[in-house]
Amino acid sequence: MSEAAQPTTRPHILFGIGVGPGDPELITVKAVNALRHCERILVPATEASGSGAGRAETIVLAACPDVAERIVRIPFSMADRTGVTKRRAASWQASADQAVASFDAGATTIGFATIGDPSVYSTFSYLASSVREKVADLRVEVIPGITAMQALAAASRTPLVEGDEVLALVPLKRGIEPLLKVAEVADTCVVYKAGRYLPELRAHLAEIGDDAVAGIDVGLPAEQISAVSELDSAPYFTSVLWPAKRGGRGERL
Repeated sequence: MSEAAQPTTRPHILFGIGVGPGDPELITVKAVNALRHCERILVPATEASGSGAGRAETIVLAACPDVAERIVRIPFSMADRTGVTKRRAASWQASADQAVASFDAGATTIGFATIGDPSVYSTFSYLASSVREKVADLRVEVIPGITAMQALAAASRTPLVEGDEVLALVPLKRGIEPLLKVAEVADTCVVYKAGRYLPELRAHLAEIGDDAVAGIDVGLPAEQISAVSELDSAPYFTSVLWPAKRGGRGERL
């Protein structure tokens, strides 16, 4: 057989597909095209979703219902907030095993649909790392998605940054002290996973005579946008936008 006639094998492609914060209209055209191209689509199934569709799956089904039969739910535990716990490691392994099994069964394109963006606090990086260890010719492609901070800024009509302002993104998982240190050098701070320490953050903002905007279920029918000062408590995954202090128009240009 001549070299030109040698059979070629298609590479195994793993897509990390960002589907946005919740509103199906915020999923990108590129993400929809990738979902329709995938032979299997892995989606997280958490304690909150129970036996029903989780947030990522709900967005996927609303945006492209024709891929419903290709969706595979992977159990993900959200009960553990920090550290590489047994449940968390098991979730990563289950996702990797399903992807590898799908490749072994003949699939060449597997997608993992994730809320927001695959490069921002997403489990996709752990999944890709695990699959890469078992699939030698793996090609990873990432489809960016709209993040919760962008959705919160839009919903609250609060500019994230202007001119030369500095933006910081801080997960509030171990108290507000790391946030306060970052706030000394950043103009605008966005806080993810703010619910647990929201009372402490509210107290600090009141002490310095400042306030911030909190977003709960942004982009969903139950969306709640309010000032942090108006909340006594909030769910763990609450996002907070603590904007820069601004005076005149364009002063930071």
